[in-house]
Amino acid sequence: MSYIIATSSTADLSRDYLQEHHIPYICYSFTMNGEVHEDDCLDESRQAAFTAMRNGAMLKTAAIPEYSYVEFFRSLMETGKDVLLLDMSVKMSTSYDSSQRAAEQVRAEFPNQRLEVMDTRCISGGLGIFVKRMVEKMEAGMSLDEVIAWGEAHKLKVAHRFTVDDLKYLKAGGRVSNAAALVGTLLSIKPVLYVPDAGTLDVLKKARGRKAALNTILEGVNGDLDLMDTPCDEINILHADCQADAEFVRQGILAKHPEVKKITITYLGMVIGAHTGPGLLAVFYFCNGRRA
Repeated sequence: MSYIIATSSTADLSRDYLQEHHIPYICYSFTMNGEVHEDDCLDESRQAAFTAMRNGAMLKTAAIPEYSYVEFFRSLMETGKDVLLLDMSVKMSTSYDSSQRAAEQVRAEFPNQRLEVMDTRCISGGLGIFVKRMVEKMEAGMSLDEVIAWGEAHKLKVAHRFTVDDLKYLKAGGRVSNAAALVGTLLSIKPVLYVPDAGTLDVLKKARGRKAALNTILEGVNGDLDLMDTPCDEINILHADCQADAEFVRQGILAKHPEVKKITITYLGMVIGAHTGPGLLAVFYFCNGRRA
């Protein structure tokens, strides 16, 4: 029996890629100026939302409810195929627990099929890179069991390195205190973050100034690439309306590692973007293992 790999909009993959490879996805939503929007995986929508944020709009996000997962899973299982869902880390959203409860319900309705939900320990473009690699394995002929085994063995080799430009968005989401945000703003503190094996989002360093933060990311990426036995085949740089900074990082990687086969620059999705604001810069890639 063939199977389906599905994901969510928080993989921050383009709609073109998702449609080309027949990957169903469930959309997270956000509220902006009182209106509810889907994170529709279109760069045009993301650019417009970040422009609105620069003009003062504040976004709020909501977890995907259990009933939405039930409807999503049921529609996939009705194809007669097994299903594997790859969503963001359990540590980043209560949606993972909702998806597990929904999966239990739908499994009972389709006892002769499999419905698997993996805790990927990835978020945003890290999840996107992971999904793409899993889809490659599926399209190369791997069975569902083989793809799941490969994913479990390699998911902690997806590196995530971030920086944000304005602490007010982290403050609004409760991720830093009012006092910390005020002091950080006054001192031009730019936190550099990463995702460790636990799938959380942790502070690696508090850099003084934007350029120092970008250089810290570059040091981390280039250090990871130095340790690899074979050239990295793909790096994805995501940005929240800071294309020039993304290009600076891309050139900094290529200057030291010209062997990297592909470096893409794309827009960050709005679910993560709502909590980090314009100016987020993130780099994602496979490496030998996550490190600070």
